[in-house]
Amino acid sequence: MSQTIKFTKMHGAGNDYIYVNTLETPIDNPEALSILWSDRHKGIGGDGLVLIGPAKHGDFSMRIFNNDGSEAMMCGNASRCIGKYLHDEGLTDKTEIKLETLSGIKVLKLHIADDGLVDTVTVDMDTPKTAVPAQLATPDGSLVEGEVTATDGKTYCGTFVSMGNPHFVIFTEGVETLDLPAVGPTLEFATLFPERCNIEFAEVRPDGDIRMRVWERGSGITMACGTGACATAVAAALTHRAGRKSRIVMDGGTLEIAWSETDHHVYMTGPATKVFDGTINIPK
Repeated sequence: MSQTIKFTKMHGAGNDYIYVNTLETPIDNPEALSILWSDRHKGIGGDGLVLIGPAKHGDFSMRIFNNDGSEAMMCGNASRCIGKYLHDEGLTDKTEIKLETLSGIKVLKLHIADDGLVDTVTVDMDTPKTAVPAQLATPDGSLVEGEVTATDGKTYCGTFVSMGNPHFVIFTEGVETLDLPAVGPTLEFATLFPERCNIEFAEVRPDGDIRMRVWERGSGITMACGTGACATAVAAALTHRAGRKSRIVMDGGTLEIAWSETDHHVYMTGPATKVFDGTINIPK
């Protein structure tokens, strides 16, 4: 016997995940299933698995598992896709949704297109943190334009920003030609990062846009990273490379990031796209 699971494949700026509505179909062992299903040759293919479920303190909840089976605290691109899924599938008629994540409640504001479907979503990503001792092993848990030694002994200058999950943002030239598969893992596992780290390489363009490429903790290279885009925009503002509003251009698309001077929250706006629905069997 086997269990048949319904899923939806979605992406936000190319950051693609497999979404399962556990309100309808609960699943066990999502860590193993994320590894199995994320395989782009032998599975469904994706950057990981996202579970949509009930919430204790919000409207709905999100759990997200990277393609190595590790559980992530938050994903901005996935949260936008969840907003689209909930609205377009008729699970809510709200255009403002409180989404419960391991990084706390995130408020999604849905922008509806003329066809009645969600086009883009703005996510209140809360207040960025620049000092988190549990995520950065410096004396005060902070690092602005400071050095990190990678596992291969090379040093990199960058800025630490936590969006609930840890990010190290390195501003450099030649982002397009950077050998990210070689560099990314050596920084993800650097000893200064007790929980490992997401790594962003960014370059400010002449038009003011910021070109960014990302190595995600537990997933490797992805087409886009919502929390990474937010961290990059904050790091650019902290180091006076940009103002408090930035367009972050990634391999899969562009996100609009605004760091409010009023409430100090970061607001991320970007697309959410459904790719297809499907079913898959889990042997029992």
